[in-house]
Amino acid sequence: MNRPEPKYALKLRRQIGRMDDLFHQRAEQFFARYRKFIESRGQGIEFGVHCYLKLRTAMLRERIHFLRTGRYSSSSFAEVEQRVYSNPETMQTHMHGLLFAQFLWVDQYRRFCFFCDEFPAYGPAVRRYLEVGGGHALYITEAVRQLGAQAGFDLLDISASSMELAQGIARDLPIRYHLMNIFDYAPEQQYDFITMGEVIEHVEEPGEMLRKVRSLLSPSGRAYITTPANAPTIDHIYLFRAAGEIRAMLEDSGFAIEREVLMYEDDLPEERARELKAPLMYGAFVRAS
Repeated sequence: MNRPEPKYALKLRRQIGRMDDLFHQRAEQFFARYRKFIESRGQGIEFGVHCYLKLRTAMLRERIHFLRTGRYSSSSFAEVEQRVYSNPETMQTHMHGLLFAQFLWVDQYRRFCFFCDEFPAYGPAVRRYLEVGGGHALYITEAVRQLGAQAGFDLLDISASSMELAQGIARDLPIRYHLMNIFDYAPEQQYDFITMGEVIEHVEEPGEMLRKVRSLLSPSGRAYITTPANAPTIDHIYLFRAAGEIRAMLEDSGFAIEREVLMYEDDLPEERARELKAPLMYGAFVRAS
């Protein structure tokens, strides 16, 4: 069981109380989907809350290690495979916890808002949409809502646990699912739009993955790519230390940045955030350069 955290509960109440009606509408719609899925598995939404609190505790431990050593606790995919991916219970807790974080962490929610607000500018040209690392299915459900029947939708993920969660959340939507490594994926046609949210920090050579994504994108296509800096968790491998490093890797991998969003954890001012080595959340709409 998780120990009570009255101070954190008060912080969340205040935070949620400041959010607008659109936040509450989006959260209610998304968690209605989650409730249906989790209840179909014989559990209640309390299970997800429990997972979120366990995730938060694990991240606090990782944060202490990061501040002490200046590095993430895992440096190879093999380490993460042993710690997380090959452990169904740990992986399930992690994924369900991250699902709640999409609305309970302000920086995560703002990146989603950025996608919702900017994606319509690209929507008319999208006939084929791909999501890499679908996990909680939040972004692809929004893409289906905006694009409707005009597009075909594919979701690719290497994790069976992530795929199960995504299929459960979006089970009534016209999405084709591919349980496989992106480097083994060879579709007959390229995509007009690709979303890849918080994936490249999970691999040892993120530039290789970015170049693979670029190869899947049509000449006039666009992608929405997000990743954090200074954000230790049990499954993060590649450490970005600043937004400039992320921009440089995107550009070196053959992308040009069109629109971007970045914010520090808890809305910290940049100077204070750098002093504390606070997590920086980064997202960008890009095209092939």
